[in-house]
Amino acid sequence: MRVLYLMLLPGVAYYIIYKYVPMYGVLIAFKDYDILSGIVHSPWADPWYKHFQFFFESPYFSQLLTNTFLISLYKTIWGTIPAIGVALLIHEGRSLWLNRIVQTLSYMPHFLSYVIIYGIAIAFLSETSGLVNRWVVEAGGNGIPFMTSTAYFRSVLVGTDVWKDLGWGAIIYLAAMSSIDATLYEAARIDGAGRLRRIWHVTLPGIRSVIILLLVLKVGSALDAGFEQIYIMYNIQVMPVADIIDTWVFRVGLEQLNFSLATAVGLFKSFIGLVLIFLSNKLARRWGGNLW
Repeated sequence: MRVLYLMLLPGVAYYIIYKYVPMYGVLIAFKDYDILSGIVHSPWADPWYKHFQFFFESPYFSQLLTNTFLISLYKTIWGTIPAIGVALLIHEGRSLWLNRIVQTLSYMPHFLSYVIIYGIAIAFLSETSGLVNRWVVEAGGNGIPFMTSTAYFRSVLVGTDVWKDLGWGAIIYLAAMSSIDATLYEAARIDGAGRLRRIWHVTLPGIRSVIILLLVLKVGSALDAGFEQIYIMYNIQVMPVADIIDTWVFRVGLEQLNFSLATAVGLFKSFIGLVLIFLSNKLARRWGGNLW
């Protein structure tokens, strides 16, 4: 199977070069890293957990952890259910040309950067010039501070993220639905099952393993709440509900060239992600959707 191993070689090389070799840099988390001295010659931190302790004892630690988990949880829940719904609508649609149009339009926003998404959000939700607030004011109400209010900002984050990746996430579920044995639908139809019954008893059980698999993978990145999106969209007014671990590390660690702190927090996130994915995989075994 030399040809197959040769085809596998680029993928293996990618993981070795970009995933395993950089693990040497984890040492920075346990040193007072100096960029001029390098990793080897930089002095060891005293005590060795100095940078972890700084992060854990930060007055913002509980707030950062709470915001990160909540935003990630909201994105996981609201990103999964609508994607399954769109996949079901396309799968059950009778018009092939309409299905293609809907599918294309739904996954096009995936290719937009969050800078463009932020511009669209401002155009619709700005308190002074946003289209939605213009309608509200013309209807006799007061402008709603969607982008600067702690009561609305998380909803804006989750809503724009769901809109951006709705169609892209539906592709996987749609592929899983297309692999379901058609005879199951025929048997259900003969037994008198209507369209909704067939969806509930055939389609959803048929993609259950895919749903569980994707949820397990998402749980492993529970501390990645979307740095790029939040860094572009947040402001000082909404920091209490929008400031996550990654944005704090960027401000306190990287902007101040404290690479040891940034590495320590990154190692902490990786450890928590590893524990969560093991726990979620163990739980997923009950439904047959485990990874290993």
